[in-house]
Amino acid sequence: MLTKLLPLLFALSCAAAPARSQTQEPVFKGRTLSIYIGFGGGGSYDFYGRLVARHIGKHLPDNPTVIAQSMPGAGSFKLANFIYSLAPKDGAAIGIVSQAIALEEMLGSQGVQYKSGEFNWVGRATSVIEIMMTKAASHAKTIQDAMRREVLIGGTGPGSPSQGYPKLLNAAAGAKFRIVAGYPASAEVLLAMEKGEVDAAFTSWGSLNVSHAHWLAQKSINLLVQGTTTRSAELPDVPAVGELGDSPEDRAMLRLYASTADIGRSFIAPPGMAPDRVAILRAAFDATMKDPEFRAEVERSRAEFHPLGGAELQGLIQKSLQTPADVIARMKHLLEGK
Repeated sequence: MLTKLLPLLFALSCAAAPARSQTQEPVFKGRTLSIYIGFGGGGSYDFYGRLVARHIGKHLPDNPTVIAQSMPGAGSFKLANFIYSLAPKDGAAIGIVSQAIALEEMLGSQGVQYKSGEFNWVGRATSVIEIMMTKAASHAKTIQDAMRREVLIGGTGPGSPSQGYPKLLNAAAGAKFRIVAGYPASAEVLLAMEKGEVDAAFTSWGSLNVSHAHWLAQKSINLLVQGTTTRSAELPDVPAVGELGDSPEDRAMLRLYASTADIGRSFIAPPGMAPDRVAILRAAFDATMKDPEFRAEVERSRAEFHPLGGAELQGLIQKSLQTPADVIARMKHLLEGK
């Protein structure tokens, strides 16, 4: 019996050997992981991209070198297109792109050459709470006030939330915002509001806490509305855009626009990757979000921090992509209008 079994055992051991070698094959040994950033330096995308690059390597197999590289262009479309079509699919390239890339795809924006649902979403460093405010002395102290009297709000460009939200709130919730366009960035709009050139400004809650914390401490501003689908824990008394709207269709359109805040500062990997490589990247990202040294840097910078795993993030994207076509068509028409 033993004589008959030995050849069989030998054959089984030979068949198993390739499987063991595959599972033990180095994934990143001697490799470099590139984290591409779809915007120039100085902003929050650059901050989170470089922060993750400093810490994720120790949570990856074989501790690869990790470098952060800027690839700005077309509101991060350049990077999204690169990750979609040209980046290596072995886990050696990921990117941080605009929170609105799924929405821009749905709107048919020029320059989009990707399918956001086909990316492998690695994880989110934080959602982003965006806030609309006025100075304390303004006649518009609540969003309801802005539905009764005209409010001048500074805008930073046709595709920016500073102009998108006022347009949609006017159409879907009866607000009376008048956009004063031409400001290069939100910092200039905040200054214009302070000087009385405009009544209202729009910026991120994280930026406000860092650059103008004294406004909050001195209660010298009114918080009208937050650009979120539901009220955040930080601002339980400030209405969310997703609550507003004169009809179910209006609310669906506002929630879709605000859903970009849930995507926030997220990282993508190319489509078509082997599932085990995706799992490795997601596990390393999750471990990075819990890393004490990483968390310490976040706390020192006073940055927003609301991480989310890749699988859950992928679900948010898929849900957004199921929005009815008529809701998207109406939004596009309103955003493109003057």
